[in-house]
Amino acid sequence: MAGNTTGKMFSVTTFGSSHGRALGAVVDGCPAGLELNEEDIQVELNKRRPGTSDITSSRSEQDQVEILSGVFEGKTDGTPIAAVVYNKDVDSAAYEDLKNKPRPGHGDYGWISRYKHYDYRGGGRGSGRITIGHVIGGAVAKKLLNTVNIKVIAHVTQIGKVKSHKVNLDLIEEYSKRNPVRCADPQAANKMEEAILQAKSLGDSIGGIVETIIFNLPAGIGEPVFDKLDGDLSRALMSIGSVKGVEIGFGFDLAESTASETNDEFYIEKDTIKTTTNTSGGVLGGISIGMPVVMRMAVKPTPSISLLQKTVDLERMEESKIEIKGRHDPCICPRIVPVAESAVAIVLADHMIRSGFINPCHL
Repeated sequence: MAGNTTGKMFSVTTFGSSHGRALGAVVDGCPAGLELNEEDIQVELNKRRPGTSDITSSRSEQDQVEILSGVFEGKTDGTPIAAVVYNKDVDSAAYEDLKNKPRPGHGDYGWISRYKHYDYRGGGRGSGRITIGHVIGGAVAKKLLNTVNIKVIAHVTQIGKVKSHKVNLDLIEEYSKRNPVRCADPQAANKMEEAILQAKSLGDSIGGIVETIIFNLPAGIGEPVFDKLDGDLSRALMSIGSVKGVEIGFGFDLAESTASETNDEFYIEKDTIKTTTNTSGGVLGGISIGMPVVMRMAVKPTPSISLLQKTVDLERMEESKIEIKGRHDPCICPRIVPVAESAVAIVLADHMIRSGFINPCHL
């Protein structure tokens, strides 16, 4: 099946399904000489694993990673890096009654329409659990970007109608670690958690917004037409399940503005070109300009809810009803934070190599 690989010179191919034996990724194009071990990947996987709080799925998975190839004596050797995570806490019983009934808000009907033979257990390949592959690839990409001091940090800025206040950019990473919502505004985080638990108590779910920021990206990254940096970043974020909108910089607010209000004017500070504002989100003409790259993505409410919903029975070709059981996140935003970071890091690693800022062969 196509669509399982992203990247040109630094590529990530993911594999596996929600209730299959294992999930993982093959990372190709990583230069030799990068220090890498399983703990580097495990740290990232721990951020997205389920069962860590009352606002995540109760599925109990440790998501222990095993590196199969591509690393020799603690460093990458320039060959494909294969890593795998085995599913341990699988319960497919809740899905037997759903196999002919597409779940509202899910990709079931589209997948069945295209492929006919569909692994309906937990959403199969369409499950959020497949983002384990994203995070494995992102962990390698992050480690590579760290060699040139580039950081990617994501945090939750809105849950339902609860919005965070602006915080110091230097504190986002530290503050967002302090609460299960992964919001850098402590007061807003408490209200967000209450909103999530309220939706959960009603058998419902809730959506939100996650912001991702790239720090220390040099000017000159990206291609001018089809592989624009902001285009590739948007594609990467939109390719994450449950993401229904992406904006960069001021995004849709620019539609209500004039150029005199929003053009980012240039100036010089210590022999470095900067802009007085950053409404463009750090990208102009599809190429980075050296300012922080700021992206936000709208994450829809988890479609798996326990409330009674209408659907159809594809086998009998008649209208039906559905009540979804099983273990699901009442809000996807907290666990999608590390996935967003990973998706962005993969794009950056690829573009940094393609642009010549990172040697494709060795460090």
